[in-house]
Amino acid sequence: MSTNKVTSADGTLIAYDLLGSGAPVIVVGGATCDRAKMSGVATALAEHYTVVNYDRRGRGESGDTPPYGVRREVEDLAALLADVGGSAALYGHSSGAGLVLHALAAGLPVTRAVLHEPPYGTAEMAAESRSYAAELASLLAAGRHDDALALFFTTTGLPGSMVAQWRTESWWPSEIAPTLAYDSAVMGDESGGTVPLDLARAAAPPTLVLVGGASPPWMIDTDRTLAEALPAGRLRVLDGEEHVVEPAVLVPVLAEFFGP
Repeated sequence: MSTNKVTSADGTLIAYDLLGSGAPVIVVGGATCDRAKMSGVATALAEHYTVVNYDRRGRGESGDTPPYGVRREVEDLAALLADVGGSAALYGHSSGAGLVLHALAAGLPVTRAVLHEPPYGTAEMAAESRSYAAELASLLAAGRHDDALALFFTTTGLPGSMVAQWRTESWWPSEIAPTLAYDSAVMGDESGGTVPLDLARAAAPPTLVLVGGASPPWMIDTDRTLAEALPAGRLRVLDGEEHVVEPAVLVPVLAEFFGP
């Protein structure tokens, strides 16, 4: 499969794969994810749609141009939308869903959107989010990429012993560590990481918020708050599922919402 590239507004080259046929859908991955990690969902979706599976800036084969700003990643999506005909549906997972929300609020030509478990926190968790953002910035500024990745994984709830083992594995993604700051900015961690009601209220397209029924109660609550704030939003709870859902379960739900 050949890699396609599109030039974003600031001159950054964004790499993507184009799969399948039909109406276009862009897949937006979360923290530590490049298009290789999203290939399972993208390939399954391509049985129904033309799917754009791309490397967010700073990842995989995409470039990067400092300084970072969330607006730059929205511009990346705008370039991809233009490259596939001017409009498309968007599927975002985790902090990728947070990026999709920014794109919706910016008025990009999105037909429909799915926000899959954007990990916004509660007001009681705001201090923890601010602390994470500050510690992450300090580690990255010191070039301690492995420690930054470990911080991210343990903050998501993984046991320290597991993360310590992962650090010895060949796949440990040190090269992607700087982009953790991008996801932190997308999710507004520095400001507390709670549901951005102003963005949600500005997001006009029909939007489905997905959350796993086996996910933590706070996640279900915050995603419900998000869905209620969206002008054309609704919540769907996937019974028995957690943060990562197998394509065989997820894709039929997406296809039902996106339509033919």
